[in-house]
Amino acid sequence: MFTSVLMIEKPLSRVDVEFVTTLHGDEEISFIVLMQPRGDQSAVLLRAIDDVAIGEIKEAVHEGEEPEGRAARPPAQAALEHSLQALRDAGCQAVGQVVEDHPLDKLRAVVEEARADEVIVLTAPHYVEEFFHRDWASRARHKVGVPVLKLFAHNDEAGTE
Repeated sequence: MFTSVLMIEKPLSRVDVEFVTTLHGDEEISFIVLMQPRGDQSAVLLRAIDDVAIGEIKEAVHEGEEPEGRAARPPAQAALEHSLQALRDAGCQAVGQVVEDHPLDKLRAVVEEARADEVIVLTAPHYVEEFFHRDWASRARHKVGVPVLKLFAHNDEAGTE
């Protein structure tokens, strides 16, 4: 069985699930999902700049309104449960957890413990962070000893239904 560690920051959409579950053809896949809430106040300005860069002005204006700290955990847990169920409904094994502190350290530990075959980082575009190689995928490549695939999440029907 092929094991992928999937790092996400929002619930998987139907398109995202179809995409990640078909990456390896007919091979049986097991996912370990790490969900990090986006309530990190230090990244609000970077996310707002990213929103403006891709023409999403409304999102930039509301960027600081997401729950932070402990308030971000319940929505993140719901998003994780939604994503795990969607992966299971697609015929895959899936477990996961919300990761709040040191997500890249947790990623490395999970990859080692599970002997994962790859890491998939599925996020919205973060142009400023990507330019400076401070995005999850760029940083993960220096932390784990497996291939790191960076994919952009889709917006269709994202959210907990």
